Amino acid sequence: MSDARTILVLGGARSGKSAHAQALAELGAEAAGGEMVFIATAQAYDDEMRDRIARHRADRDARWRTVEAPLDLVGAIRGEDEAGRVILVDCLTLWLSNLLLAEADLEAAGAALVDAFAGVRGRLLFVSNEVGFGIVPDNALARKFRDAAGRLNQRVAAACERVDLVVAGIPMRVK
Repeated sequence: MSDARTILVLGGARSGKSAHAQALAELGAEAAGGEMVFIATAQAYDDEMRDRIARHRADRDARWRTVEAPLDLVGAIRGEDEAGRVILVDCLTLWLSNLLLAEADLEAAGAALVDAFAGVRGRLLFVSNEVGFGIVPDNALARKFRDAAGRLNQRVAAACERVDLVVAGIPMRVK
């Protein structure tokens, strides 16, 4: 793992971005001798999401501690950040969906997120979906989400020291 304290891992659906971010986090924790914290943003509203959450949990071993933060991601990051600790946030687009459905101020939430990790003491990795490569969504809510996700990814990528894009399971360093 590089010396980067803040890393954004982007990719499409089922691209391997979560596995890549987890491997980076585990390497970082080994190097620092620190604890690994998984901040989960998903909410299990249906059986499909419950299955996805269960699969992701099964991918992590006992070294990981999970914190659920579907809305208060900033509070979770601030509460968990410590020197030597590695925090993996999976994922920003689910967090954004939660905020959108809660009718939160998305621009303010994105700004607060970047402010929260600007002085991180440990290592902080984010997973996010790159949703802008596809067709234009056919409804206003989906277009609002796509646009907000693009703006959030730009803001986080600009603030992170490293950005990787994962395509078909192959990570590529972008920044």
